[in-house]
Amino acid sequence: MNRSTATSARCVLAIDPGRAKCGVAVVASGGAVLIREITTPAELCTQVASLIERFGPEALVIGDGTGSAAACCSLDEAKLPIPVERVDERHTSELARARYLAETPARGLCRLVPRSLRAPDAPYDDYVAVILAERWWARQVIIPP
Repeated sequence: MNRSTATSARCVLAIDPGRAKCGVAVVASGGAVLIREITTPAELCTQVASLIERFGPEALVIGDGTGSAAACCSLDEAKLPIPVERVDERHTSELARARYLAETPARGLCRLVPRSLRAPDAPYDDYVAVILAERWWARQVIIPP
């Protein structure tokens, strides 16, 4: 597997599986988010294979919540060249919602609504995937190259 020239950093590919949509993120060991996307369950394996080719992650991390069993089966059938690890997904949606709202400024009259009362105007499953990757990195012992 060739690591793309786009990055030479160690990275992990994280997935927030779902029934209707899946969040996907590639996060470097230092915490830099290299890519954040939302895809459908039908496109997940194709998207993951493409990201593995592009970034050469050392692991594939998947949340253990809704849609996890079906996504794991699909990924197992795809015979990916990296290990698949499950990560605890508890409270990631709440954390991702808060992060999305903090990073996405309100426009117009919505600026007058407190952030705690705002609702995201777009899916934020990709933010969940970032948090899953951060949880995985927090459990790793980083050995310099």
